[in-house]
Formats: sequence, C-alpha cells, structure tokens
Amino acid sequence: MDHLVSPSLLAADFGNLARDVSLVNESQADWIHLDIMDGVFVPNISFGFPVIEHVKKIARKPLDVHLMIVDPDRYLSRFRDAGADILTVQYEACIHLQRTVSEIHSLGMKAGVAVNPHTPVLLLKNTLPFIDMVLIMTVNPGFGGQSFIMESYNKITELRKMIEEGGYKVLIEVDGGIDTTNSGKLIETGVNVLVAGHSVFSSENPMETIKRLKDLK
Repeated sequence: MDHLVSPSLLAADFGNLARDVSLVNESQADWIHLDIMDGVFVPNISFGFPVIEHVKKIARKPLDVHLMIVDPDRYLSRFRDAGADILTVQYEACIHLQRTVSEIHSLGMKAGVAVNPHTPVLLLKNTLPFIDMVLIMTVNPGFGGQSFIMESYNKITELRKMIEEGGYKVLIEVDGGIDTTNSGKLIETGVNVLVAGHSVFSSENPMETIKRLKDLK
C-alpha cells in the first residue's frame, strides 16, 4: 500500500481556513488532520465542533480527527456528527480503551489509538486486534512546530514488528516534526500515514510540499 499524507489544520491560517482546506482538496493529500485539544490533557486549546463542522462542509477528503482530551467517551457521537471519519483517542486518556474503540466502530468511524513519546508501544499489544490505526506522537503533544524525537524510529520498528507478527491490518501514523527530510526514513521504517502541519502550511508552496511528501518511496 502507498503511504498516505494527512495535512494538519492546526498549522493552517485560521483567518483563511476555507482557502487552506480548498488547497488540501486540490492537492495530492489523502486525509485532513484535525487536532482537538482541551487545555487539560495537553497545555493548549485548539478548536471544537463548529470548526470541524465548517471544515466538513467544504472538505473533499476524509477527516482524520485526533482527540487530545480527557474522558473522550463523552463526545464520541458528537465528533461523528460533526464529521469525523477516523477518530483517534489517546491511550493515556482512556480508562477502558477497548470499550472506547468499540464504541467508535459502532458509530461508523475508523478507530485509532495515539501514544505519547513516553508510552511504550508494547502496551498496545492486546488492543491491536480491535483498531484500525496507531498514531505515534513524535513530539510531546500540545503545540505545533516542535522538533522530531529521534527515539521514535525504534518505536515504529517495534510496532511494525508487532503488527506483522500478529497479522493485523493496522496503519501506523506519525505526527510531530514531520517534513521532507525525515519522511523517507519514516516510510522505510514502516509508517503508513504522515501527518504534516508546520512543514506544509509554512512552506512557500504548500501544494508542492504535499506532492513531495506523497512522492516519497
């Protein structure tokens, strides 16, 4: 399978959000990534349901929604109603993780689980049969524009081995400090989905940057 590119709107120009979503629509990107932050689980607040609903109306790509919030179970159906196609929750925020991912599936969405840099991927061993994707955070979540954590390559290698040994159809997504300088190695290591925010929307030609991320082999 060819890898996917999911530009993160956290780095978009919120004064021209429709323009930036339209740019992603016209690009070779596969998904549109939305980071939801509550100011509790992470030390930042991003955006909520009205923004997701607005993006959904103009998006022509699936919405890849990552919840960096405490107690996400309260809002699963609301994120589905707002337009999420893939819903990823944080391992560290879920007390009953299997119940949470089962509920996401029952609502008709793909289910992902994200792990912070300090969380070993081995903790997902018993969850892999029930999910569609693992999101490895390659920076500490909460802010865009951070530097990639090099230890992430080892985590990706370990997770890829777990997936292949179990025969699971689980995608590996990475988010944090992703750009054209490290994406090739990430794909070689076993990544399926590249989330890129700052490197796309801060570039002189975002469309070309997305193309370069997509063309990597």
